[in-house]
Amino acid sequence: MIPDEAASPIDLQPATESDLEGLAELMNAAYGGTGKVAGWTHVKDFIVGDRTSVGALRAEMQASPRAQFLVVRTPDTRAIRASVWLEPRSVTTWYLGSLTVAPCEQNSGLGRQVLAAAEQRMVDLGAIKVVIDVLNVRGALIAWYERRGYLLTSASHAFPYDDNRYGVPQRPDLAFLELEKDLAAASPRQPPDHS
Repeated sequence: MIPDEAASPIDLQPATESDLEGLAELMNAAYGGTGKVAGWTHVKDFIVGDRTSVGALRAEMQASPRAQFLVVRTPDTRAIRASVWLEPRSVTTWYLGSLTVAPCEQNSGLGRQVLAAAEQRMVDLGAIKVVIDVLNVRGALIAWYERRGYLLTSASHAFPYDDNRYGVPQRPDLAFLELEKDLAAASPRQPPDHS
């Protein structure tokens, strides 16, 4: 059964230096398909190798001091269950990235809860629009965001083929497509979505 969002508020906490190893493991498992369980968000058919590293995460956090790298922890073990990156692009436009859920919890509703909590946090900080980038070959993930009110824009960004920090691409046509959502127009509660 999918948890009720109102009954299970998500506690987004700032990531710390001591979280970086766990964050790298989480992201590599979710995107790289490593570990015993490979969730539906992996990209191992298109990019092989680790998605990130402790050093890369540390560098991102240091390069973007206004950004917020947020995590969701298990109440008992404090293990990281999910993460999301929020970064202001302007006073009213924010970027959302690295929305990651542990593979064993994908399809549980946790991703939707984290996204809703992240959107509310951005609204509370003055955002009226959020933008995201999704790999062009990730049709199911694009559709997931579209069901949550995101729309494709005409913008796209080149894949960094000369930078293997994010894995080694396996095809020559990769690019990032931009999607955006009008947070001012979004209703605070969407009807249940069981996908």
